[in-house]
Amino acid sequence: MKTNRVIISGPESTGKSVLSKYLAEHYKGIWIPEFARDYVEQIGRPYTQQDVLQIARKQMEQFRQSYSDQKWVFFDTGLLITKVWLEVVYKQCPDWIEAELKAEKPDLVLLCYPDLEWIPDSVRENGGEMRIGLFNLYEENLINLDYPYKVIRGESNDRFNNATEAIEKYIIE
Repeated sequence: MKTNRVIISGPESTGKSVLSKYLAEHYKGIWIPEFARDYVEQIGRPYTQQDVLQIARKQMEQFRQSYSDQKWVFFDTGLLITKVWLEVVYKQCPDWIEAELKAEKPDLVLLCYPDLEWIPDSVRENGGEMRIGLFNLYEENLINLDYPYKVIRGESNDRFNNATEAIEKYIIE
């Protein structure tokens, strides 16, 4: 059985966690929660570049894991967000991350557009106009990496329906 790996990506507060969980339930697949959020919440101090690199290593491990018994795996974010995070915050990204992104391609990336209200919380730091800037950086990277992707817009059911339509078109057909 072929495993379909779908990454739900996008700026903060664009519904990635809810969407990835719903898609996993809908397709009877597994959901890989966002590792970075849990990690940053648990360290109890401001994150460092070394923390972000540790997050990248865990994301690589999660994506490389064998899911041979699963038809669908939905990842709440992925290594691309971490690459951009390193470039924006630290103005550099190790070559090994770029090499990994080129070597391990997903079957589809659903790029969530920042058309939902930004809701601040203890780990979010990129509201306002930064969200559209990050969206543009993610999309530019997806194009450069030649990843199959679809921009997902809309609220609640519309967002979910747009995501399932993209999956039907890009993976199932």
